[in-house]
This record gives sequence, C-alpha cells and structure tokens, in this order.
Amino acid sequence: MKSSLAALLACVVLASPGLAKDGDMTVAAFLDKAEKLEAKGAMALFSSDLKILKSEMASAGMSYRSRIDGDKAAGRKPHSCPPEKIAMKSDDLMKDLKAIPPERRTTLPVRDAFVEMMKKKYPC
Repeated sequence: MKSSLAALLACVVLASPGLAKDGDMTVAAFLDKAEKLEAKGAMALFSSDLKILKSEMASAGMSYRSRIDGDKAAGRKPHSCPPEKIAMKSDDLMKDLKAIPPERRTTLPVRDAFVEMMKKKYPC
C-alpha cells in the first residue's frame, strides 16, 4: 500500500488543477497524515485524508509551475529548470520530505518544500 499511496500523490503533483487549493499544510502534518494512511493499507483509499494529501501536492505542483512560467514570461532566470513533463517517483518524493530536518518540518509548508526539492533536482 505504501507505494500505491505515494504513487497516487506523485501522479497529481503537476496534473490536477481541479484538486488544487491554497495549501499551507506543513511537511510535518503531511508526513503524519501519509504515515497514518499507509498504516491503513488498502482502506486508505476510502479516507478523506487521501484527498487532502492529493490536493496539497497538486497545489504545491501548480504553485511551482506558476512560478517557473512567471519567471520565463517576465524574462527572468527561472528558479529551476525542469523538463516540460516531470516523472517523479513517489518513493523519492516521500524520501525527500522525510529528509527535511524535523525542526524545519513543523514550520515549512509542503509548497515551499516542493520548490526546494525541484531546485535541487533541476538546477539551471
């Protein structure tokens, strides 16, 4: 179930505008919900928390993409240089979030953590 939950989250990162909302969930809250869902196994698919996590990742992805598009449109050097289509492995996404020091997780929004991850992965 762990990989299928993470796969669902990764699938919506840059592709689900209908799920995106102004998310301010911290990395700590996100990881807590994700771990609780993983513990539920297949029953996690019926949890409202799954929709919340998918929405949070969609919001982070859309915010990131808007930033990159805005930089390009304004003629500024973009924050990072991702390919048009990003294939993100769900296990890598969760690993990157878990690599954030615990003291930062409590205040760092998922949206900002995602931007940091993308900058490391796709520097210009």
